Amino acid sequence: MAGAVRIGELSRRSGVSPELLRAWERRYGLLQPNRSAGGLRLYSPDDLARVQAMQQHLADGYAAAEAAALATQTTRRGDNEIATPTARDELAAALASFDDGSVHAVFDELLARLSVDALLRDVVVPYLHELGERWERGDVSIAQEHFASTLLRGRLLGLARGWGRGIGPVAVLACAPGEQHDLGLLAFGIALRARGWRIIYLGADTPIASVADAARSSSPAAVVVSAVDPRIFRRHAEELQQLALNTRLCLGGAGAAKARLDADLLQLTGDPIHEAEQLTRLAQFEPQRSTASRKTRR
Repeated sequence: MAGAVRIGELSRRSGVSPELLRAWERRYGLLQPNRSAGGLRLYSPDDLARVQAMQQHLADGYAAAEAAALATQTTRRGDNEIATPTARDELAAALASFDDGSVHAVFDELLARLSVDALLRDVVVPYLHELGERWERGDVSIAQEHFASTLLRGRLLGLARGWGRGIGPVAVLACAPGEQHDLGLLAFGIALRARGWRIIYLGADTPIASVADAARSSSPAAVVVSAVDPRIFRRHAEELQQLALNTRLCLGGAGAAKARLDADLLQLTGDPIHEAEQLTRLAQFEPQRSTASRKTRR
């Protein structure tokens, strides 16, 4: 099993003693180890994610049994649940109606029956992609695009409430200078939060110097700068290259794949849920270091 570790290593990576890990496994079924050929108990990245979620829920004030139930439920729902195209159609129809009450009602109903991962991956993100394509074709009015973006941004910010608290790794998220499209970055931050991260969100149109200041102050496990247009990245190539010398720098958004910067960085060009999972695995199973020693391409 790729990435499997014994309980001592799981303890080191999570900061939880082996005794307490065994107690959580025995009492709450939090851990789901496999057995090696020699009978050793081996723990997966998903076990580590559940431990980190458990720690976060405990820090938020939940009792141990409640914290374990939430951590286990989040992982199981996120792994298996897929929203139907009908769910996307429901949201699209509500947004097209210019009726904010209907939009909130549909969003609440979807959130009640879907995990956050499924809501983002199968409903919100595909809708945003479709909205962008229709905008380029001229099939959506300025009013429709603004109404949909404003409503969805408000709901995503609601899901992001409190995402800077906790004990997990820190991610600094920002849109590059001149970039106003932040909904995809918000979705990515929420997906990271569901995996135990703490989020420092700088938002749209952020100077690279401000991103660097935030990174110096918070010692993040990752810094993500997002842009739709690759030319934005190229205009700030020198600053981004300097930033990449001192932190794990990731480029996100549609422009990341064509940025072609001479810098050591990770390109996050897939859907936000997949990329949040990949970045989480990288942060969990590689030592924290400057990214200048390795270049990862997608």
